[in-house]
Amino acid sequence: MPVITMEGPFLPIEKKEQLIKEFTRIATEITNIPTDAFVVFIKENAYENMGQGGITIAEKLK
Repeated sequence: MPVITMEGPFLPIEKKEQLIKEFTRIATEITNIPTDAFVVFIKENAYENMGQGGITIAEKLK
């Protein structure tokens, strides 16, 4: 069972559904593995738990 994982900020359910659909479609197209074989994980992280350039994303967005 192939696994696709994406980590990022919290997203609306519609965006998550679109990501799952498109990740699976593209992976199937490239690998010729059936869509039913793919599992997609979307790991959501609060901006306070993500950093870039030595500061949290929450601080950058202020």
